[in-house]
This record gives sequence, C-alpha cells and structure tokens, in this order.
Amino acid sequence: MREVLEKVAKGEITLEEAERLLKGLNIDEIAGLAKIDVNRDMRKGFPEIILAEGKEPADVARIALNMVNGSGRAIVSRTNEEHLKEIEKIDEKSLNIEVNHRARIAILKKKNYLVTPNNGKVGILTAGTSDIPVAEEVRVIAAEMGCSVYSSYDAGVAGIHRLFPVVKKMIEEDVDVLVVIAGREGALPTVVSGLVDIPIVGVPTSIGYGYGGGGISALMSMLQACSMGIAVVNIDSGVAAGCIAALIARRAHRG
Repeated sequence: MREVLEKVAKGEITLEEAERLLKGLNIDEIAGLAKIDVNRDMRKGFPEIILAEGKEPADVARIALNMVNGSGRAIVSRTNEEHLKEIEKIDEKSLNIEVNHRARIAILKKKNYLVTPNNGKVGILTAGTSDIPVAEEVRVIAAEMGCSVYSSYDAGVAGIHRLFPVVKKMIEEDVDVLVVIAGREGALPTVVSGLVDIPIVGVPTSIGYGYGGGGISALMSMLQACSMGIAVVNIDSGVAAGCIAALIARRAHRG
C-alpha cells in the first residue's frame, strides 16, 4: 500500500490506477483454499477473524500464517485442541502466538505488531460462570480492537444483590457500552438496562436445558425485553458482540 501511495505522490501512476491496485490488495487468495480480506481492519474497523470451526486443523494453521504475513496479525476463533496444536506447530521466530483456551481463540502477531489503543471503554457482565467462555470472546476481541475492557462475572439475577455494586463500578468507569451475557431465561440484560443510560449488547448463551433450552429462551427473552436500549446478537456470539461493542466505544471517542 505504501508503495502505491508513493507512486501517486511521485506522479508515476494516476489516482484511478492507484484505486485499482489498492482494491487488488484487499483480497489475498491462498491457492484455491481461502480468500483473505487482509485490509478489512482499515476498511471496517475490525480485522477479518478466521472461523476454525468446521475446518481442517492444517488448513486453519495455513490460513492463519498467510493472514499474519499479509497484515501482521491473525485472530482465529472457535478453535478446538487439534486446531491449536497445528497453530502452535508454526515455527516462525518473528511471531508471537497467544492462546485463550476459555475463549477458544488464538492470536498470531508479528513481534513488532502493536494494537493501537483508543479511549473506548467496554464493560462486560455475565449472569453466571457458565457464560464466561462467551464473555472471554468479547473481551479478547474488544481488546484487540484497542478498547479498555472492564469485566465482572457471575452477577446474575438469581442473587440480584450481587448486581448493584458491579453496575455501580461500570458507571464509575464510564464505560461507553455494556455487553451483558446470560443463558437460561436471559433476564440480566433487561434488569441492567433498567438501571443505566448505557447502550447494551445482549448476548444469549446456550446454557440451559429442557423446554426452551440451548439458548432459545434467552434469545426470545432479550428480543422481547421491555427495557429499551438493548441490541441483541445471536446465541453464543461473543465475537460479534465484541466487534459491535468496540465499534460503539471507539465511535464515542472519535474526534
């Protein structure tokens, strides 16, 4: 990209030629295996995130290595132990590999890659400890997008006295957005929304069984919430919630 911009500055190519070349840089194809959007971070505000689920471990490692070589960083979500074994086999001295087993996320970075911090603040609350893996997805993604993250786990409505000190702390930290995660009947986002003037991203989790289990009741409850100010993502969608929360937080401080 820098080379293209330098050619424009020197008058060696036209703006139209530069635009065509830069569009070509957006997609990197790996020998018919995958098309990687290496500049999504610049265009969208968040990087392409490689979904490992359903992919062969060796393919995941190969895609991740190509991604990190193209953009300096690769984020791999929904990994299993086999995926992580293949990723950890990558023998590149210039890389750092971080693994969050709870979130099932692997992050590969060039050693000189730095996440640019911003003033955005994301708060995360979970109803129970079973919701922590999804919360950790949110935390990792928001942090990788440069936000400061404040989290408190196991603050559900079954013991509602636990909730108030936590909400007070989020208000004192002046978070820009709250991600509230709950399974079973999914009541926590509704309760929190009734207490604060902060935008809330509700995340239903698949915790729960029997009639309405697997996150169905939680999703329906959040969609039917009478407290205004709640947006809802899909069941167990911690990555999606992390992206939207970080975009809200960063926009709140732009300029």
